[in-house]
Amino acid sequence: MAEAIYENLPFENLYWSQMETLPREEMRVLQLERLRKTVDKVRHLPLYREFFEKTKLSGDDIRSLDDIRRLPFTTKAQLLENYPFGHLLIPRHEIARIHGSSGTKSKPTLMAYTRKDLETWANLCARFLYAGGLRSNHLVQVSFGYGLFTGGFGLHYGIECVGAGILPAAAGNTPRQIMFMQDLKTDGLIATPSYAMNIAETVRDMGIKPHELALKFAHFGAEAWTEEMRQVIENLLGIKAFNNYGLSEILGPSISGECWYQNGMHIQEDNFLIECLDPETLEPVPEGTPGELVITNLNKEATSLLRYRTRDIAILDSSPCRCGRTTQRMGRIVGRSDDMVVVRGVNLFPTQIEEALLRVEGVTPHFLIKVERPGAMDEITVQVEIQESHFSDKMSDMDELRRNILHQIQVVTGLRVKLELAAPQTMQRFVGKAKRLEDLRDLHNVQSSQGDKK
Repeated sequence: MAEAIYENLPFENLYWSQMETLPREEMRVLQLERLRKTVDKVRHLPLYREFFEKTKLSGDDIRSLDDIRRLPFTTKAQLLENYPFGHLLIPRHEIARIHGSSGTKSKPTLMAYTRKDLETWANLCARFLYAGGLRSNHLVQVSFGYGLFTGGFGLHYGIECVGAGILPAAAGNTPRQIMFMQDLKTDGLIATPSYAMNIAETVRDMGIKPHELALKFAHFGAEAWTEEMRQVIENLLGIKAFNNYGLSEILGPSISGECWYQNGMHIQEDNFLIECLDPETLEPVPEGTPGELVITNLNKEATSLLRYRTRDIAILDSSPCRCGRTTQRMGRIVGRSDDMVVVRGVNLFPTQIEEALLRVEGVTPHFLIKVERPGAMDEITVQVEIQESHFSDKMSDMDELRRNILHQIQVVTGLRVKLELAAPQTMQRFVGKAKRLEDLRDLHNVQSSQGDKK
């Protein structure tokens, strides 16, 4: 199928936009021009006014892309301090759409869009969807939620931009999702990887074989997932699964996405300038070294952010890709700097546990990590669900499975953990972002201090 898309088509049909194959030097010139304009646009915003009044910097002072290091960082906390629109660049009556974060822990970070922003967004999503095989004759099932969340709308309009058909199924009601796949013979699936895993397992449990579905490909985003999880989903559904990346504060899904070769996500560099920094020192890390992604908008009208700290950890890769695109690529998100926990001096990401679990036959990707400190030492407990085919009442079989899981966790993380095996279909399924980590150490400290006061 890769040959059908990349080798048997005329050159002009390989790419959605000429920006995807722009020579590197021309891309850098474009990025610098847009960065200078962005600086002049945002320097009078409440979000940045104090910095620019103090430094007197303007777009004319940005002589090279390296000068981005002279500009301030932006954090989510600052956006909340300037809620709702201390970063708005346009009059309120020119707003065409508002999206934002869910606001589950605080008020949401709201971002505005002009009509041109919406058109840009749709085209950027169309790029990676097209790169992953989407064509105008396909019908795509969007199983993302619709609302403030940018995922559903971004991919929806990206699919429309390509000219393909859409089934806006939204998230949830998995049997109904599978009924649509069977009856309407949908070609593609849009979802979070954890919900796609839920769909794939239900398909298997219903006795449906992959060839009985018309699905060819899927595009997953909104949460970190591993290569091992990709392989499981691809095998269960008989598809190719592609990764994409975005966040609501910047534009939504659009920042990057994989081509057919699944060798990293191509960054839309004409719209975003991405740095990869050490999250502690905020200095650049060498290419190929994991670091925090820091992103600057280059082409958004309603809101533009300078050096937004995403907290997402990934690597950057400038090596050539077989597809012919010249843009820099980023690896999958391995975790978040604010989701990472330090346990006994070791950095631990939930994706590491997922990677270890999926190395063991008979284990599902449904798990929960609990970090506690009942005494002086941290304790990690991993709860993991066992596949029905490997769940046994024979103690020896379960002990062997337990040993294999513990071994793989130690190989991947270097940590010894406690393990709780859960029966099939007993752990929570997620239709949105999956919750994988509970750090209960602060809770224990609070309870302990309250006990001391008594």
